[in-house]
Amino acid sequence: MDFSLKSVSTSPSSREDTKEEAVKVLILGSGPAGLAAALYAARAELEPVVLTGMALGGQVALTHAVENYPGFPDGIGGMEMVELFQKQAERFGTRIEFDTATEVDFSDRPFVVRTQNGVRYLADTVIITTGASARSLNVPGETELTGRGVSYCGTCDGWFFKDKEVLVVGGGDSALEEGIFLTRFATSVTIAHRRDELRAGPILETRAKANPKISFMWNTMVDEIKGNGAVNSVKLRDTVTGDERVHPIDGVFVFIGHTPNTEMFKGQMEMDERGYIVIDNYMQTSVPGVYAAGEVADSHFRQVITSAGMGAAAAIQAGHFLDEQDIAE
Repeated sequence: MDFSLKSVSTSPSSREDTKEEAVKVLILGSGPAGLAAALYAARAELEPVVLTGMALGGQVALTHAVENYPGFPDGIGGMEMVELFQKQAERFGTRIEFDTATEVDFSDRPFVVRTQNGVRYLADTVIITTGASARSLNVPGETELTGRGVSYCGTCDGWFFKDKEVLVVGGGDSALEEGIFLTRFATSVTIAHRRDELRAGPILETRAKANPKISFMWNTMVDEIKGNGAVNSVKLRDTVTGDERVHPIDGVFVFIGHTPNTEMFKGQMEMDERGYIVIDNYMQTSVPGVYAAGEVADSHFRQVITSAGMGAAAAIQAGHFLDEQDIAE
């Protein structure tokens, strides 16, 4: 399930904006980075506007439990956390718009951002927090069986696999977190990883290995997902020997990383070879007045707390930028 802000083609008729609005700080995205940026910008009386994208909260909203964010010793549900972030940001004057950016022009200030709802924003500063989307396996059967046994969100779809056997593909934190969650419903959860050791943190690894419903397939890749209207098996390949086999399964959950949601910004600013926005220590992009925070610019840490911190920093710097512009003018 993809809640990112996407670039979409626009016909001449759809480019006829119904409304034009000038804003000081426009935030694209509503995950932890976006809402933290909104909180700091609002407290600085910059009257930020947040464009949520397709849904509020980004990836964390789909997470069953967040246990490593300070202040919540017993953990907190992802969506509950997002709602608290939103409430706090709105308390200080943030405006949340359930709308999606479709086109940007950062060639001159004020920056122009057009939206799906036909609004043309003229922004003095922009903070990009559009996050990243789950990466797919790109194997036969995956697209056809998505929603019919193939999923990218255990929290969203786990209930549909009561008393079923499922395969989780991946070896990082997300794969283990979701795999552990899926044991609430599935009779068994098999975690298939292309290497012989996990990339996840030690606490999650210990927890997963101690769970009697979880087993592991090492050095294993999925080459095909099979099914007639619903998943019933996968073709697996041993990455060491090359041997192939068909393994019966009721569902496949894919957690093999993410792709930054930056398609809309290509040609507008500097990006690395993987499509992540390049920023400096102050969250500044190659375009003065445009900042980026969270997983759209962070391929390494990818944590709620680091994304929130980046968002706060971006908002602080946006405020400094606006002050400097006022002095210059």
